[in-house]
This record gives sequence, C-alpha cells and structure tokens, in this order.
Amino acid sequence: MAEALKERVASGAYASESEVIREGLRALFTQEEAVEQWLRTEVVASVEAMRANPSRAISSKDMRTYLASLRAKYDAENDL
Repeated sequence: MAEALKERVASGAYASESEVIREGLRALFTQEEAVEQWLRTEVVASVEAMRANPSRAISSKDMRTYLASLRAKYDAENDL
C-alpha cells in the first residue's frame, strides 16, 4: 500500500501522500454513507413489507435454488 501511495504521488495525480489518503477516506465515507442509506430505505422497507404480509416470504431452500438458477443462466450466457 505504501508503494501505491508513492506511485500516485509520483504520477502527478496527487501532490502528497496525505492527499492520496484523504481522497481514499472520502471515498470510504461516501461508500459507507451509501450503504447506510440503502439499509435505512430499501432494507427497512423490505422488512416492513414482509412483516405486513409474511405470505410473501420464501424458504431459504427456495432462495438458494433461485439463486443457483440465476448463476447457471449467467454462466451459460457467458460461456463459463
């Protein structure tokens, strides 16, 4: 990581290693805020909807089967 800092400064993209670190922290804070916002809005709304209508729930086995089918489709479409 120290080498990556030095490379970014040497490239001229940043004036100092401190500037690189500040930019990295800003990106981290932005990402953390986006996750928090997602949790507060979409996840909370989904949980509340499930509590209001539990019949919408599916079993973990059904979810794994569904996800496996999505993966198989993706793999087939991408020759994996």
